Amino acid sequence: MLTVHHVSKSYGIQPILNDVSFTINHGERIGLIGTNGSGKTTLLRILAGLEEPDTGIVTRTPPDLRIGYLAQGFKPEKKLTLADLIRQATGDRLQAEAEVSRLAGELSIHPERLDLQQAYDAALQYLNRLLDDHLNPAAILDSLGLGSLSSKMPLDTLSGGQKTRLALAILLLSDPQLLLLDEPTNHLDIRMLEWLEKWFSRFPGGYLIVSHDRTFLDNTVTRILDLNHENHTLQHYSGSYSDYLDQYLDQHQKQLSAYRDQVYEIRRLRQDIARTKQQALRVELTTTSRQPGPRRYARKVARKAKAREKKLDRFLESDERVEKPHQTWQMRLDFSRPSHQSQDVLILENLAIGYPGGKPLVSGLTTTVQAGVRIALTGPNGGGKTSLLRTITGLLPPIAGTLRLGSNVQLGYMSQEQELLNPQFTALDTIQRHAPLTETEARSFLHFFLFTSDDPLRPVQDLSYGERARLSLATLIVQGSNFLLLDEPINHLDIPSRSRFEQALAQFDGTVLAVVHDRYFIQRFATDIWVLENQSVITNMQTIPQTDI
Repeated sequence: MLTVHHVSKSYGIQPILNDVSFTINHGERIGLIGTNGSGKTTLLRILAGLEEPDTGIVTRTPPDLRIGYLAQGFKPEKKLTLADLIRQATGDRLQAEAEVSRLAGELSIHPERLDLQQAYDAALQYLNRLLDDHLNPAAILDSLGLGSLSSKMPLDTLSGGQKTRLALAILLLSDPQLLLLDEPTNHLDIRMLEWLEKWFSRFPGGYLIVSHDRTFLDNTVTRILDLNHENHTLQHYSGSYSDYLDQYLDQHQKQLSAYRDQVYEIRRLRQDIARTKQQALRVELTTTSRQPGPRRYARKVARKAKAREKKLDRFLESDERVEKPHQTWQMRLDFSRPSHQSQDVLILENLAIGYPGGKPLVSGLTTTVQAGVRIALTGPNGGGKTSLLRTITGLLPPIAGTLRLGSNVQLGYMSQEQELLNPQFTALDTIQRHAPLTETEARSFLHFFLFTSDDPLRPVQDLSYGERARLSLATLIVQGSNFLLLDEPINHLDIPSRSRFEQALAQFDGTVLAVVHDRYFIQRFATDIWVLENQSVITNMQTIPQTDI
């Protein structure tokens, strides 16, 4: 379907892709992974024909291959309605039916005409695609939480999450032969993720997915392409994400062992060369010109030592040398140990949350959160998960009931869109406003969150979503919070950063309540699972409930 042959791309002097080659065959399921900023989006845009490579070619078979590309961020035209967008994506069924009828009539009069037969077959195939249940607009919109939208609603009034899901729905409805998806799981809850996995299992074409959702990749792909941030090349791995991880870690361990053996051997050779030189020099110093034999032999030994030294230097500069494997986990976090606090961190009694004048989003919530538990709060989008966190923080008053925090509990709240960060402040300003650190200390602290060089001096409004997420985390750490409320904390983090975040939370002795839909993360992080659905919260679950899709 699509062949990428020796593609390279740079922006100015900054290389992005270096001699990338691979093929996507019909029906193939491929996951593209890599750290944030490694060039995944650039590669997808080249495959979609939106950018040109500096060198190399992309071949599509057939040339008119229907490619569906889902970009990050969807900006519909002003005044465009849902009905307009669906019509653009699926075509007009009545018009397609009329075309089939017209061609059938002409073919009955001129059955010998090959051009009419071909046109009729194409028109019928197109109509069948429009009628396929797999491409039913109502079913797809409903499964992505958009079934209640009015067909006359202007799309520019939708929320960011609704726009993302709508862009995905329209892409699926357009009946592409090849899908190129840039983080399609953003803003999807677990029920939607499971529906999308099932949809992909029935999709007859091929697809390439960029995603940081490891469980989603395990359930949807059979090959992994890993885009290396250091050398901008692509590594191929067979199997799911878990298979890739096993292969990668095995390769990493073998390279590390080979590197350590090389370090030992280089040290041994240098010591041997140095010892040989010293022996030759000692002979020179302890003999006289009346002893030409020993001196001649000493000079010969010294020349051999010098030749071995040059040979070693050439090896160290050659491609034969085993490079030290890079540490791929991109984020290092160190959550401070919390101060002493009461055993009961949060007490909720008959709590109802929502907005004045509206129907409660959650009601009758009574529970106690114990110190040290790690709770994953999940459920359908729009059910009130963020509102519950905002109520606990005091940003949203409860409609009824009470809530109180235990003694010495210090809240740390990370919002979903990082709107609590001042866009005018730099990262350095942000940290120094939360802790009495000097500029040197604050820069050193930010370095642990991958803010290097002049990054701490950039305004928040110029930072990427991933950088803002890291800065939000940094503010929690520096304040010494012992009860963390995290609203989609890993939504903009790449896979290595998610893994390091999991490791950091495992070492954190405080209490965590996190809104999260990443099932891989939930399985490794949570001691308790809360499911918010139908205006109630089911607490103290041990596993994610299965949905009936």
